[in-house]
Amino acid sequence: MSTSLCDTGTNVLDDPVGHSLQTRHSHLARRVGAAATYQAGVATFASMPATPGAADWDDLALLLGSGELADLFSAAVTPPPAWEPVFALAGVQMILDRNPPLPVTAVQRLGPADVPDMLALAGLARPGPFWPRTIELGAFHGVRENGALVAMAGERLQPPGWTEISTVCTAPGARGRGLAARVVQAAVHHVIARGDRPFLHVADDNDGAVRLYRRLGFTVRRQVRFHGYRVP
Repeated sequence: MSTSLCDTGTNVLDDPVGHSLQTRHSHLARRVGAAATYQAGVATFASMPATPGAADWDDLALLLGSGELADLFSAAVTPPPAWEPVFALAGVQMILDRNPPLPVTAVQRLGPADVPDMLALAGLARPGPFWPRTIELGAFHGVRENGALVAMAGERLQPPGWTEISTVCTAPGARGRGLAARVVQAAVHHVIARGDRPFLHVADDNDGAVRLYRRLGFTVRRQVRFHGYRVP
């Protein structure tokens, strides 16, 4: 299949969680009113209206439960004062702006049987949230050496026309050999072959990752703030 980039509007990337839950991930969504989140074990990201009112925050609290995490990812909203801040991190959203390099070899598609190894690798490399059902969000690719999973990358948010590349990680003992680039390229080709355009998020102080993504053709679209709060 062709690996040329499609001409896709970027407006949906301003709220990738909300647009994913409303469309291609609607089968993985839980909702109360206008508040939405993923099913348990898939992802923790929550979606709110662009200008939520008090009733919307009450709906999100009811949806998640008292004391639970409201992971608002990159949404430009601030909860009421009673919601305790848990984390805040500056980041960037990047989109692929040119055709990727040729497909790579020695990368395999990962499936449900690989989840225990994927969880173990995520625990070592800490690429961000990865749960037992995260693989249901999209396709994952990995590299095994002597049977051990040492690198992987996969798909996460899927607003219309776009697919997020995420969970990019390499085992500590296998770093510095280009494995991250290899699995990202495999994921990118899979996304483009399906007719989508790749995008991703990264902490803005992760210089090594930003350099890697720039080398693979990604450019910064906007600054974002990842943030989460404890439901009162």
